[in-house]
Amino acid sequence: MQKSPIRQNRAFLFSNQFKLMENHLQTKDWGLGLKGHVIIAGPCSAETPEQIERVCLDMKNENMIPNLFRAGIWKPRTRPGSFEGIGEDGLKWMEIVRHHLNIPITTEVGNAAHVELALKHNVDVLWIGARTTVNPFAVQEIADALKGVDIPVMVKNPMNPDLQLWLGALERLQTVGINKLAAIHRGFSDSYDKRFRNKPNWSMPIHLKREWKGMEVINDPSHIVGNRAGILETSQRAINFGLDGLMIETHHDPDNAWSDAKQQVTPATLKQILSQIDFKSTGESENPSERLNDLRQAVDHLDDQLLDLLQERFSMIDQIGAYKRENHLTVFQSDRWKYVMESRTQKGVQKNLSEKFMKELLYCIHEESVKRQEKQLREADPVKR
Repeated sequence: MQKSPIRQNRAFLFSNQFKLMENHLQTKDWGLGLKGHVIIAGPCSAETPEQIERVCLDMKNENMIPNLFRAGIWKPRTRPGSFEGIGEDGLKWMEIVRHHLNIPITTEVGNAAHVELALKHNVDVLWIGARTTVNPFAVQEIADALKGVDIPVMVKNPMNPDLQLWLGALERLQTVGINKLAAIHRGFSDSYDKRFRNKPNWSMPIHLKREWKGMEVINDPSHIVGNRAGILETSQRAINFGLDGLMIETHHDPDNAWSDAKQQVTPATLKQILSQIDFKSTGESENPSERLNDLRQAVDHLDDQLLDLLQERFSMIDQIGAYKRENHLTVFQSDRWKYVMESRTQKGVQKNLSEKFMKELLYCIHEESVKRQEKQLREADPVKR
């Protein structure tokens, strides 16, 4: 009996999932001259050709030229009636950027029509926004439009903290042949935490980097904090966690920007921010038997020993954190993490502990280790609070 095309496709995807995830190209291999931490800057929205030119000239005068120039052409707004982007005319103005700065251009696309226009105007890098990532149908439409095209694509996290949606969007692109990929961490919607426009939930980008080895994650502090005052601190935390770059909205006159005015900075402020960042790399018995009490006391004693060992382990972690701080190293080290996870899990299985338990235990210990080390770095960072 012949297998259905759907089953054949599913079998292909499952058998090639890990192969796909290992074969993407990092930013340094995109052919755009990118290296080190990637800095992406430019206005939230392209407004006028004069605005684009002024931003470019201010960047040039401040000697603050980013690796990529960003500008929103289409803006997915929550409610109609607000500024939804200038449209195709804005793509024509990107030649101004090439003339003054000679750097690659990136913009957001939300459907196949956007892709077609962006390619027509030679946009160098595309990104998929959070409101699109949340919709697999929309992501697939974009992926299909890009089939056979050699262009880098960055994917912002979905608005809700769903790691599988984020991974799935990247996988859909890679499945159609897009292998120049990166992720963007812009935070997650949270109606209760008023400290942020979008709560960072730092564990999510770290989980993504764990799941997809070598996947670079660029932080978008502008959308996380929603105000320019918090950009420096959030940027430093992103670098401390081992994220791979920053996307910061930059405008020559932020207070009069047509969109997201509160979170944009001038090129001069951007230069100041970057100069201050330390870039690192139940059923209880009322009368239990004497035997049960003895067993429980033995367990209590072992728990005390476990806690002592954990205390000793975290003391060593603190020393490692101090070393990383002194030597400007990032908190998250993917190769070390992979070694710890694989070797400890194997030893645990040999001692009749389940693989699932070992991985969950190691995840918990690692998360606490990362938090402690990041706290050390944050407390030592020259960030005004």
